[in-house]
Amino acid sequence: MRRTRTSLFLSLASALFGVTASVSAVAGTPSGIYTIFQHCPYNNPDVTACVYSVTDSGTLKMGSTTLPITPSIVLQGGLGPASFGQGPLYDAVGAPTLSAPSAQVPGGLLGLVNPAPNWPGPLWTLFWSLVGTVNNVTATLEPVQTIQTNFGNALNPPTDGSDPTAVTLAVRAHLGNPFLGSNCYIGSAASPIVLHLQTGTTNPPPPNQPIAGAPGTLNFIYSDPVNFIGYLEEDDVSLVDNSFSVPAASGCGNIALGLPIITPVLEALVSAAVNLKTGLPSAAGKNTAIMNGTTSIAATPYVLASEQ
Repeated sequence: MRRTRTSLFLSLASALFGVTASVSAVAGTPSGIYTIFQHCPYNNPDVTACVYSVTDSGTLKMGSTTLPITPSIVLQGGLGPASFGQGPLYDAVGAPTLSAPSAQVPGGLLGLVNPAPNWPGPLWTLFWSLVGTVNNVTATLEPVQTIQTNFGNALNPPTDGSDPTAVTLAVRAHLGNPFLGSNCYIGSAASPIVLHLQTGTTNPPPPNQPIAGAPGTLNFIYSDPVNFIGYLEEDDVSLVDNSFSVPAASGCGNIALGLPIITPVLEALVSAAVNLKTGLPSAAGKNTAIMNGTTSIAATPYVLASEQ
């Protein structure tokens, strides 16, 4: 059964604010259609709704490097009383709030680093030795601040000039390869990559041009169709942002492989080479995030009542 976007929006809002926590339940794990919300902090009295969002395609362009979004990214947790307004995403329980598996960087080391003429001979030797054996580089997004959401904006993008942000992600990207060491990041906790994702149309600084997201197709997944009980599912959602800046990479080359080069010099040489090759730092208007997938939202009493 399908309903209009407005009626479904109002139905879920009614569920979120009209259902009390007096629904009886047995402590356990959510079951049936609510299984996807098993890591929601639904026992927290401040949480009125659960969210489970899967991004299964898209890209993240930072400077001259474009990362495919694969495998899927999962965002999950709880929403507070202002579930359809701006508010923090309460952390998931027993699982990461943002689960972003490592993605392969196109070209590997050769796609990220050009050895510079000022590199000492041992560093040149190590680089080409590792390129021949471990050229692959992974990039893993890590949240560094509390995720902010506004699912009202996601479902109905504003057209009145107000802030259209649906999800705010402040992240850093961890680059993984033995040559880069364990502390090579694009962005940091102090200077993160901040994505203001929306389902409307962006207004970026040049040279980027506006791109459009999509609120997707609104459906209601029923556990009890007679009493209109279930959860909201938004299919084919596209969240976009092409107005963000990307800071420089740092900490690269922090390796302990017996090189006769002191660590600060090594980090400076390798990080500089990474930034030169990837075009970092990259100003706003030169980067793009496109994240496509499905988002599900359920009132916590219904999730609680499904426990087995």
